Amino acid sequence: MTKPGHEAEIEQDEAARSRGVYELDSDLVEAVEEALDRGDGASVRTLIQPLHDADIADLLQNLGTDERREFVRAIRAEFRPGILAELDETVREEVIDELGPVGTAAAVAELDTDDALDVIADLDEDEQQQVLEAIPATDRALIEEGLAYPEDSAGRLMQRELVAVPSFWTVGETIDHLRRNADEAPDNLPSDFYDIFVVDPGHRPIGAIPLSHLLRARRPVSLTDLMTTEMKVIGANTDQEDVAFLFRQRNLTSAPVVDDGGRLVGVITIDDVVDVIDEELEDDMMRLGGVREDDLYSASVDTARSRFGWLLLNMGTAILASLVIGLFDATIEQMVALAVLMPIVASMGGNAGTQTLTVAVRALATKELTDANALRVIGKELVVGGVNGIVFAVIAAAVAWLWFGSVAIAVVLGLAMIINLVVAALAGATIPLMLERAHVDPAIASGVFLTTITDVVGFFAFLGLAAWFLM
Repeated sequence: MTKPGHEAEIEQDEAARSRGVYELDSDLVEAVEEALDRGDGASVRTLIQPLHDADIADLLQNLGTDERREFVRAIRAEFRPGILAELDETVREEVIDELGPVGTAAAVAELDTDDALDVIADLDEDEQQQVLEAIPATDRALIEEGLAYPEDSAGRLMQRELVAVPSFWTVGETIDHLRRNADEAPDNLPSDFYDIFVVDPGHRPIGAIPLSHLLRARRPVSLTDLMTTEMKVIGANTDQEDVAFLFRQRNLTSAPVVDDGGRLVGVITIDDVVDVIDEELEDDMMRLGGVREDDLYSASVDTARSRFGWLLLNMGTAILASLVIGLFDATIEQMVALAVLMPIVASMGGNAGTQTLTVAVRALATKELTDANALRVIGKELVVGGVNGIVFAVIAAAVAWLWFGSVAIAVVLGLAMIINLVVAALAGATIPLMLERAHVDPAIASGVFLTTITDVVGFFAFLGLAAWFLM
């Protein structure tokens, strides 16, 4: 029989689909806030009862710091472990502080090992130790083994719960094993799984059987006759970006993870890879904007401090561009029109370069831009820069001629526009490639280099041509 809470959750999902939206209802957030103001914990628990763990996490993130503490206190006795896995890291720290080491340990012990490891890994060393000491020994050992793997590796991403069976079993024996464990030792089985891995006596994976294939086969069929040996095995030290690339290229739903000796130690499933893709995309977006991490929920002082270094660096590049302008101060004094038109060239170059840069960084992240096709991509971007440069040179020149009535100024502006858009295209395509070869994340530093180049080249080309032609 379906549980009432589950029925309410289904009804809520159906209502969301009918509206074409899935975000948290603002009316619900307001109702929870009002209940917290009244100190009505019972109403809070009733309001969130039909919600999914991810929705409760969103709700927590919509509340203020003090309201979050009150919320956790109100639901402490019925706190769902899955909420921790869905929370933003900053908000999660607040919730963990309120739960305390014992409460956090109890929640972590209920999570799959991959989610548990994700929660533990974000804690400070002292907090980690306190929580680990409160976790049962078996679970603690698995988490500590996971922490030994490098950050952002397959070993950190995998879950230890999996289904591995010997090669001499039949379909019937495997199904009986799954049913027996489900009744007698459910903790030995993962909550969700897609493949059954066949292992040799050394616990090395030799084949995989999709669960759907197993269920369609007759009981006497041998697993070796049913399994596929063309599975992709992932090393525990493999970077999570490479794991995501493999899943995307091969349309995988799960893949076995092995240690240095080739022994099966875990499994990575598609839900974890979706999170990785989302995290890597968010990370690249933040770095392109000069932000190290998602600081939406951080304190104002911490956010200001984290952004200071990037802004200081940008100020330095702006001063460099100003020095270039200073070289032509006499030229600008003689012709005010140059000061009016000068920002157009730099702005167009910056925007055109950012377009190319964004495409290049994304292509590097998805491994679509490689040494094999780099020259072709650069050539294409140069052509695009040249075509756009000519088109916008004509438009800008026409505007300058109509505005100031000078053909010479129009020609100077048009030529500078072509030069800067071509240089912007070249810089936008090559800077990420050079940073990648230098083992520097292109998403971190590309924007600074690009802005400097387009500003300096734009100002120098425009003012230099003006000094040559007009003076």
